[in-house]
Amino acid sequence: MAEIVLFHHIQGLTDGVRAFADGLRAGGHTVHTPDLFDGERPATIEEGAALTKRIGGAVLDERADRVVAALPKDLVYAGISFGAATAQRLAQTRPGARGALLYESCLPVTGEWAVGPWPDGVPVQIHGMDKDPFFALEGDIDAARELVGIVGPELGELFVYPGEAHLFTDSSLPSYDADATALAVRRSREFLDRLG
Repeated sequence: MAEIVLFHHIQGLTDGVRAFADGLRAGGHTVHTPDLFDGERPATIEEGAALTKRIGGAVLDERADRVVAALPKDLVYAGISFGAATAQRLAQTRPGARGALLYESCLPVTGEWAVGPWPDGVPVQIHGMDKDPFFALEGDIDAARELVGIVGPELGELFVYPGEAHLFTDSSLPSYDADATALAVRRSREFLDRLG
């Protein structure tokens, strides 16, 4: 069974993020859900963006680094939207990653915004909606296609769902899509099962 750290999205560690983690746990996996916002749950994406600016990127990175420092090296790094960027950074820079599950966000692995190259042999699975204004229309889907192309079909998968919701995986938000989330959880558990 895999050990996973799941980073929350920009509205914090909501009940919906916890429920999503429970969906992964139901496959027998261990899932850690750190709260990088110290209990704050912004009501909107815009308020979440303001909170992250107030806390600062360096502090948020330090909090995430502190969390994973206390966990085994061979983690699967997972994250939803804002949290996916944290998960991807750690998967790319912390040695020993077993895999990465990126929901509704993906950073480029080449060019100006890249954290660095993707590590050899690390599988990745990415999920997002085809008309999501953030994932599909701000370049994340292109970054996801590039990443999957680099790692190849044996290690990389991109699943695109019909819809325009952002944070569709969070059952506590109006953007929730139950069918797409159920499919994302099933595919994620299949990915985790393949890790052995």
